Formats: sequence, structure tokens, C-alpha cells
Amino acid sequence: MSSDQTFAVTEIRVSGPDAGPYGITAGPDGALWFTLVHQGRIGRITPGGELTSHPLDPASGGPTTITAGPDGALWFTEYRGHRIGRLTTGGEATAFPLPTPEAGPFGIAAGPDGALWFTETGADRIGRVTVDGEITEFPLPERGTFPSAIAAGPDDALWFTMNQANAIGRIGVDGDVTVHRLPSEGAAPVGITAGADGAMWFVEIGAGQIGRITPDGRIEEFPLPDRAARPHAIVAGPDGNCWFTEWGANRVGRITPGGRIDGYDLPTPSSEPHGIAAGPDGALWVALEIGALARLAPESAG
Repeated sequence: MSSDQTFAVTEIRVSGPDAGPYGITAGPDGALWFTLVHQGRIGRITPGGELTSHPLDPASGGPTTITAGPDGALWFTEYRGHRIGRLTTGGEATAFPLPTPEAGPFGIAAGPDGALWFTETGADRIGRVTVDGEITEFPLPERGTFPSAIAAGPDDALWFTMNQANAIGRIGVDGDVTVHRLPSEGAAPVGITAGADGAMWFVEIGAGQIGRITPDGRIEEFPLPDRAARPHAIVAGPDGNCWFTEWGANRVGRITPGGRIDGYDLPTPSSEPHGIAAGPDGALWVALEIGALARLAPESAG
């Protein structure tokens, strides 16, 4: 698909304004699954618009980011409850408390080893949980780093952002950690994803830039046209580009492998776009904290 392909934006109401849609992922059942961080629920929507949601117990855990697991279930972090949650497509929920108190789990991703890997923002650790719920934690070499988002890379390792250390981390399935410093001060990286070009792409919420790092650690940074846009989450899209949310600019941006940037304004002002996912329908889906999802669908030529 050409990078010149245009996308139409629509908005779908999925909750009240206080529920807080935050993370979103494509599920194994052809639907999109999303977290309602303030309501303590996991929502599900089909590309056709059929909407359901599942309550968590307790509702105060703060479900944050969510991903499809290797076992056909959805896995998510409970930032306030300090747990990792699992939800089957049939709605059966299980939770696994973390060994470290006040760990603050945030990012989660399926690893190449058949386990789920997650970040512990409050404990400076990377965690690993098997599909049976066995948890291992790996301490980072520094304190106060606030590890945030995490994604599987093309090199059989996990890559994660170190928001307060101004760095990108890499952890092998053996627990070995490498830290790559970013050139820009105050970059505060958050979201990260594997791009179609064999590199990892990430957002710098503090510097208003998109970053790219190769498996051997070479880093490039691409300034956004609006440096105050507060880019937050990023995902590889169906068009070979990476797509990202601009929380401070009410926009969804797109960057080509060559670094060309454009974007789409969202219909409702101050909709607070956070998580973004590529859907099974060829569209991009965005969680809006105002209680909606945005869908960016490719427009046919002519």
C-alpha cells in the first residue's frame, strides 16, 4: 500500500466520558479489545460495531495496556492494582499479583519465548509471565528509569522505553539488558513498536519527536511539525508506515520508513488519544479517553 494512501476518520462512542479508554489491541477473534482504565473493565468491539465489555474484580486496578497472548487470550497490566490480568475471549478473567510491591506495571507484549513481558514503572524492572502465571522479574541496571512501553523486536529480544532515563532498553529472553541513550535531552520516550523496516520505532513525548533504533543500536530522530504534540503510542500500520497518537494535538500521525510525517485531525476537540492498534479490517483504531474509539480506514482511490 502506498504511503500516499488517504484515510477517513470516524468516531465510535464506547463508554461514558469518565471510563477512560486507554490501551487497545487486535484480538485473536477478529475484534478489537480495549481497557477502560477508570471503570475497571475490558471492552470489546467488532469491526462492524458490536460492543460488549467485561468487569474486573476489583474495579479499582486500573487496566492500562493490553495485548493478544500466545494462548488465544488477552493480557493486560493493572497499573494501580499491581497485577497482570488475563481475559479469555469468552470473558473469563484471571489476575496474577506481582511479587514486588507498588511495581506499577504499564507496558505488555508477547515475547518470542511464548511468555508475556511487561514493564514495572515503579520498580525499575522488566517482568515476564508465562501463560500459566509464573512470574519472573529482571532488575534494570539503573534506578528511577520509569520503564514504560515494551515490544518484541526482530532480533528475538524485547525493546522498551526508559521514560525517565532518556533511553531505549533491550532485554534478551535470558534477562540480559542493554541500554541505548537518546541524543535529545528530555525526550521522555513512551510508545514503541517494531516497524516494517526491521527497526524499532518509538515516540518522544517530551521532545515532540519520533525515534528509530536499529537492532545494533543506531538511533535517528525525526522532529514533528508540532513539537508540542505530545506523541504517546505508536504501532506499525497496514500500509508499511508507523502510526502514532498525538495526545497534545488531538491528532493521529503517520511516519514513513524514510521519515516523512503527516497526520489526521480527530473529529472531537481534546479527545485525548492514547493507545493505537492495527485492526483486522485494515483500519487503525485509537482509544480516546473521552469515551470513544477513532477508526482510520483507508479510502479507495477514485
